Amino acid sequence: MADNEMTYEQAIAELRDIVKQLNEGKASLDDSIKLYNRGIELSKFCTGKLDEAEQKILLYNKDQGTTEPFDVE
Repeated sequence: MADNEMTYEQAIAELRDIVKQLNEGKASLDDSIKLYNRGIELSKFCTGKLDEAEQKILLYNKDQGTTEPFDVE
């Protein structure tokens, strides 16, 4: 699956699997480096998706006349 077709949830699931594999320590050095690099790609992808969502919320709030930041608590 290409990253541009991946959902945030799919990326997080793959990232969790990578972390699990790296923590097990069973992968070869070369495979560990590939997993690490893929994890970095997925992390950037997820961060981008979260940034997009935050911008959409801010725009929605602005359209609704709300200037308060989104409160997650």
